Amino acid sequence: MVKLISIVNFVAAIIHLIFWGLVFVHFGPQLADGQLSSALATTFGIGVADIVWSVPLLLAGSLGLMAKKPFGWLCAQMANGLYFYSMTFILIRDSLTGDFKPGSYLFMPFTLFAFFAVWALWHRRQLFFQPSFPRP
Repeated sequence: MVKLISIVNFVAAIIHLIFWGLVFVHFGPQLADGQLSSALATTFGIGVADIVWSVPLLLAGSLGLMAKKPFGWLCAQMANGLYFYSMTFILIRDSLTGDFKPGSYLFMPFTLFAFFAVWALWHRRQLFFQPSFPRP
């Protein structure tokens, strides 16, 4: 189960990099010209946050889970938590505007998987942490 979560999170990190790379290449000229709508500026903000926070946490979590390191468990839980936050924002935005973006569809399966992953990792936390006191 931990190996599956590690693989899915690694794939998610790669997809994030490819997706945001394509977005920045496609819309980069508008960014350079300073001709951004508020929606596009928000999209760039989400992209930067994903590159700065989500991708490193997904990668560190994936590698750390495979090595059964506590830091990997923590990073994976944090990355999964970021999915809850960002997809809530994105789905509310898209539902209020009636305009669902491709990224919403692309990342929704990872968000649904994140709910499972948080639960599964919590129930397997003993694989990553040793109690600091003896159990009776």
